Amino acid sequence: MAEDSVDDENVESNLHSAGQLLRRAREQKGLSLEDISKQTRIPNRHLASIESGDFDALPGRTYAIGFAKSYARAVGLSDASIGSQLRTEMDEQGHGAYQAESSGYAPANPSSVPPLNLTWAAGIIGILVLVGYLVWRSMILNPAEIDPLAETETASPVEAAAAPSDPQSLQDGPAAPSPTGTVVLTATEPVWMKIYDAEGERLFENEMAAGDTFTVPTDADNPQILTGRPDALTVTIDGQVVPPLGTGERTIKDMGVSAQALLSREKTKNPETDQTQD
Repeated sequence: MAEDSVDDENVESNLHSAGQLLRRAREQKGLSLEDISKQTRIPNRHLASIESGDFDALPGRTYAIGFAKSYARAVGLSDASIGSQLRTEMDEQGHGAYQAESSGYAPANPSSVPPLNLTWAAGIIGILVLVGYLVWRSMILNPAEIDPLAETETASPVEAAAAPSDPQSLQDGPAAPSPTGTVVLTATEPVWMKIYDAEGERLFENEMAAGDTFTVPTDADNPQILTGRPDALTVTIDGQVVPPLGTGERTIKDMGVSAQALLSREKTKNPETDQTQD
């Protein structure tokens, strides 16, 4: 009896695409794409593309298979079967080499990702603990600084007001980032990204957890990025934060992430629309 059930499921899978199976399972549970999106944290547009088999609208093979597996678990289907079937469909449609699938990749499980408020609270607590430790350490190492009887040589308010300010120190701000500087990408929340050079050679491809960083090789030939969540990345050049790569409303691809490319991109920013002219 069990074998007949398995055979029926295999026959049904062959008669329907992975996207059709997912859509039917969703509709049987009375769920909308928005419900699945809230549960899996996958954008609606990607879920719709998976259902319709529009693989060109997805950022890559890894995203398509990973999202489909997550979708399958949300509607009670076998993620392994859906993933295997979708992989076959992409191969048949010529997407086999679209993007190499990274082993073990899957979209972040919402249940394992701490709420944003909790993340901020933990960060603030960490900063307060660090400040408290530094104050305590300074008190232990330099007790004279808190001794009201200790002799000090501080200038009086009148002397301080009369002391001339250094014009050069007032004019000089932080040094501008160098076009040959070091670019560091830091994840503010779970995000998948791929970094590759002008020849398409992969320099990095993985899902980053919040706090993970990746330093773009300074000797790479025109390094570029592919990611569906540019808003989840903080970009710095020699430690100085530069404008974000995108808003997260659309996937970015073939965007240069060398220091020179990022600075050139900033110079082309339109002050009237506050948009970057890519």
